[in-house]
Amino acid sequence: MTRNIRLTAALGLMLSSVPLLASADESPATEPMSRQMLLKREIQTPPGSAETRVIRVTFPPGFKTPLHTHDGQGPRYILKGKLRVEDNGQTQVYGAGDVFWETGSAMTIENVSGSDAEMVIFEIAPAH
Repeated sequence: MTRNIRLTAALGLMLSSVPLLASADESPATEPMSRQMLLKREIQTPPGSAETRVIRVTFPPGFKTPLHTHDGQGPRYILKGKLRVEDNGQTQVYGAGDVFWETGSAMTIENVSGSDAEMVIFEIAPAH
């Protein structure tokens, strides 16, 4: 398992250093690619294999999830809108561009913006 995580990290590092290629009718970009670390966290993976999921969720205005849990913890990235997150006894409001770590504990999420809010869930869970 540790080898897979290291391999994934190494692949990500290699890909981030590869210059972007332009199509035949475009000139190459003159500015270097921008890269910003949004969240870094060490985790313990379950014994055996783990499953990763990337899920895009849209919340209508005013929508609040019931108290729930997910199969796995992981980072969550807000694409648009504002979401009030109650997770593990803590409450925080996140907006577009924010990233947070969901613990896997019982939680709720409420769209507190006046329009749709969108979030991407990166989930790491035991394989089924």
